[in-house]
Amino acid sequence: MDQNQIKELIKLINQTEIGEVKIEKGDFKITIRRKDYAKKSVIAPVSSGYMPTPTVASVVTSAVTQQEKSEEKPKEETAPPSGKDYYTMKSPMIGTFYRSPGPEKEPFVKVGDTIEKGQVLCIVEAMKLFNEIESEISGTIIKVLVDNHSPVEYDQPLFLIDPQ
Repeated sequence: MDQNQIKELIKLINQTEIGEVKIEKGDFKITIRRKDYAKKSVIAPVSSGYMPTPTVASVVTSAVTQQEKSEEKPKEETAPPSGKDYYTMKSPMIGTFYRSPGPEKEPFVKVGDTIEKGQVLCIVEAMKLFNEIESEISGTIIKVLVDNHSPVEYDQPLFLIDPQ
């Protein structure tokens, strides 16, 4: 099943009342579920490489060889100022969180960066598809809530943003 077929399947699911679809063909397994569908806790395994390819869906991967997590701890620790409402940018899918477009490249964003709506904040890899996650609002990055190369769940907080 190629990326275009997956995108078409996602569109079809979003236009219907179907909550979840599972497809298995040999070694290939995929589960696509609506955001509002009650989900099970599943963590996607970590895999290597970068190749950004945008897509939209909640994709659950089958077992893939798990790579060791990086020793680095780039999660930026700064306590957010209290008394203010911040926007929490959440993961639109299950996968592996990457802060930069490549292993030796600078992160897309850092704490204190001013961002625009639609700006790429990170990549979430699911089933060897590298999905660029774009900001839903303009503002300033207050805190990065996930370590680089970490597995993330659907709807897990990724960034704390001070909206403009």
